[in-house]
Amino acid sequence: MTKPQKILVTGGAGFLGSHLCEKLLQQGYSVLCLDNFFTGSKDNILPFIDHPLFQLIEQDVCQRIDLDIDAIYNLACPASPIHYQYDPVKTIKTNVHGAINMLELAHAKKAIILQASTSEVYGDPHQHPQTETYWGNVNPIGIRSCYDEGKRCAETLFFDFHRQFGLPIKVARIFNTYGPRMHPNDGRVVSNFIVQALKNEAITIYGDGTQTRSFCFVDDLIEGLISLMNTTKELTGPINIGNPNEFTILQLAELVFELTGKKPNLVFHPLPGDDPKQRKPDIALAKSQLGWEPKIQLKEGLKATIDYFDKCLSSSSKG
Repeated sequence: MTKPQKILVTGGAGFLGSHLCEKLLQQGYSVLCLDNFFTGSKDNILPFIDHPLFQLIEQDVCQRIDLDIDAIYNLACPASPIHYQYDPVKTIKTNVHGAINMLELAHAKKAIILQASTSEVYGDPHQHPQTETYWGNVNPIGIRSCYDEGKRCAETLFFDFHRQFGLPIKVARIFNTYGPRMHPNDGRVVSNFIVQALKNEAITIYGDGTQTRSFCFVDDLIEGLISLMNTTKELTGPINIGNPNEFTILQLAELVFELTGKKPNLVFHPLPGDDPKQRKPDIALAKSQLGWEPKIQLKEGLKATIDYFDKCLSSSSKG
């Protein structure tokens, strides 16, 4: 029997990273999880912490590291505004220095590497829905720029390593993703709404609530990332991975009230700077090149996410 392929997942104890680690272990891979636990949590990896093919490395991606690996999924970076704006310089460093470190490691080990990029590279888009050929409308000096421009720079680095050194790369542009293991205080709209509803608090709407988002359940997203990684080296991306079904923020709030059984209660605040008015992926490339499209629709995914947060809040109140 051949030894399972070794895969490094940076940010592996985070929301997306932990789900990815778990799925790769289920598929028989040897998984090295690198995380500094800035936004990741050891609770996220508890279900498989003792798995014989799992190894945890507690380290910042901005520090160089030498590991024998065959593939890298580079997911390390705070992904919610409340976290990436807490230390914006650190966010830029994670995106840029972290990408350089992982690209150099991949180059040294002749490994394939996937970058978890983001729909934020499109900024507040003038094109709708967003295709991979759209260059975006990003404010380079705004409060979100540390994340938006950091991810754009990481994409540049990936393609320059590919062109200059022939490094096999994959770039996935991830759209709004939700599901179990989200951080309850990450400031993202799905977790915000669910936690506020479960606590019988008013749901906070920024702006008038007519701005739109497209929400992808985490299981679908992970399938998309793995599908992209397993394509031939000729396919680099970028490829949008997200659910194209579009909802207003008010529609999301209504659904959360319905599924939690809570009485509708809304409070409105001004829209933060550079907050995109609409966001919807064109996934034609993912369908044609990966044979991928999301299967889990919003109502079903929200039920699973609400159950997760309900258990989290219950256990924290007992603690």
